[in-house]
Amino acid sequence: MIFDRKENKDVIALLGAGSMGCAIVRRIAAGKKILLGDISEKNLEKVSGDFKYGGYDVETCIVDAMEKDSVEAFAQKAASLGNVMYFIDTAGASPNQASPEHILSLDMAGTGYAVDAFGKVMAEGGAGLIISSQTGYMYPIPNETELEILKTPTEKLMDVPFIKETATSSGLAYMIAKRVNHLQAQKAAATTWKERRARINTISPGVIVTPLAYDEFAAAGEGYQQMIDASAAMRTGTSEEIAEAGAFLLGEHAKFITGTDLLIDGGVIAAIRTGVYKLH
Repeated sequence: MIFDRKENKDVIALLGAGSMGCAIVRRIAAGKKILLGDISEKNLEKVSGDFKYGGYDVETCIVDAMEKDSVEAFAQKAASLGNVMYFIDTAGASPNQASPEHILSLDMAGTGYAVDAFGKVMAEGGAGLIISSQTGYMYPIPNETELEILKTPTEKLMDVPFIKETATSSGLAYMIAKRVNHLQAQKAAATTWKERRARINTISPGVIVTPLAYDEFAAAGEGYQQMIDASAAMRTGTSEEIAEAGAFLLGEHAKFITGTDLLIDGGVIAAIRTGVYKLH
């Protein structure tokens, strides 16, 4: 049975087929072509099946988000399917899942590879969204270092002295990587993505309940509980709430928004900055 006779569909590329990214895609994917990229073939089979049974047009691609060539091949496949109007990157590892080196390679350099690769294939009027984290606000990077990072090619980010000397634990590596994500979007918005007449932004979620988050809760549940209790919302967030904001930033009502970050944390960072909550 042919569910959709429309040809030349706009393409949505999702790198990292987790619950948050999939929730965003579902908000915008009706009548479009979805390309899912993930390192896990098993995960791709499950997620693509869920989309297909929901009536969506979906294809898959195995991608190692830490490898530049793999990410570039993913971008080229997306372009071969039609006009790439949307790119969403949620690929990453949490502090209790990986070493500092792995986190920097995936969450920082890998994100940079994706931003660079899709900056070559985005269609005019397209939009990108990088899922960062509230932790990008928790460890300030000196302004002169941020300017250095903005001038540094993705391949050289791991060699920036501040990053090499500071990211000595998985937690610090994660915070730094997520702040660099903000800078990567700013740089692309002003340069490569601008040249394609495309937009790119980041979202920094707070404590969102996902399967991935349960690893963090198991390892540091007390600290997360204190963070939740200190926030104005006094609860965790959901993937659907992130998807609501993501769909807005990717959509027609956000066409004047590019190179910015939207913090969606229920008030955690506000609690930290005002001294209501202190990081341990």
